[in-house]
Amino acid sequence: MDFSRLENNIIDILTEEQIKLGYRSESVRLYYPMASLNTFFSASFTIEEMQQALQAFSAFVRDRLGDLGIANNGQRFCITIPPQGADYVHAHLDNSSFICDFIRTIERHGCTIDEVIRQFYKHSDEVHVEKAEHGEFDYLIYFTKGQPDDFRYCITEEGRHLTYHRFTPEDYNALFSHTSADP
Repeated sequence: MDFSRLENNIIDILTEEQIKLGYRSESVRLYYPMASLNTFFSASFTIEEMQQALQAFSAFVRDRLGDLGIANNGQRFCITIPPQGADYVHAHLDNSSFICDFIRTIERHGCTIDEVIRQFYKHSDEVHVEKAEHGEFDYLIYFTKGQPDDFRYCITEEGRHLTYHRFTPEDYNALFSHTSADP
């Protein structure tokens, strides 16, 4: 079974958190709906099969992220990453990465959408920029070839400040397929 997508997602989320909030050697809980986990594993697991897959995943990442805690409440799973995982991400954080540049740009008061778009193009020539007309958010931006990441960035202009949410392609399509063509 390929565990790389889930591992990369966890590392991406911890990286984003550390850039925004700063680094602390502490446990972090991440919550995933079963549908998202099945997407990461390219599977259609039952709850019991998902529990087994996540235990195997925990063994796979133990050397890097530590002993993960796995719990679920129905189809919602909680993965607890111990301080070792936060430490690992901090030790491997690339301050020149796209996500660092993006967050440092968008968190600045008065940042413009053009500045955000420039950060995407700084890291790739393969960028999709779409002005949204549906009112859910104002811009959809992503790397068309999935590098340096495959998230869908939904940018909203709120006065002189920009906010964002980012989604995996599958989660974006599940949430917003009614708003625009599938990216």
